[in-house]
Amino acid sequence: MPPGGTAATPHSKETPVTLNEGDFAPAFEAKTDAGKTLSLAELKGKSVVLYFYPKDDTPGCTIEACAFRDNRTAYEKKNAVILGVSLDGADSHRAFKTKFGLPFTLLVDEGGNISRAFGVFNEGKGRAARWTFVIGSDGRLKKIFPNVSVEGHAAEVLSAL
Repeated sequence: MPPGGTAATPHSKETPVTLNEGDFAPAFEAKTDAGKTLSLAELKGKSVVLYFYPKDDTPGCTIEACAFRDNRTAYEKKNAVILGVSLDGADSHRAFKTKFGLPFTLLVDEGGNISRAFGVFNEGKGRAARWTFVIGSDGRLKKIFPNVSVEGHAAEVLSAL
């Protein structure tokens, strides 16, 4: 781990994964809320805010998503793409986006594969833990935010870009 860096502590008993700032982000491909397929490779050259959250339309997840929504212009000015990830299906993601006017893509983490690759799948609860990864335009993990507290998090992430 680099000095002052953060390591992602694994939550999965099946696939122990530890990621450090400076590591390349795990490659992934997933269905979006719009039913299209998106891969991390398609976003090369942009910064990516990949935030994992437990469940659509729940109190903490809604606060977090709306804060990212409200700071969208500032993220765009930094050439950053916001991607939310949970195990909810595309229909649930679409309803969540519509209800709260979320302007960014939500990824369907079917089976928890992306959550496992990033070491944030909580086996006991069967869902992703609330973590955020800032991926630089070079594909490396620039900043890892473990066990996120939603209040003020979007601004904290923005300052890491």
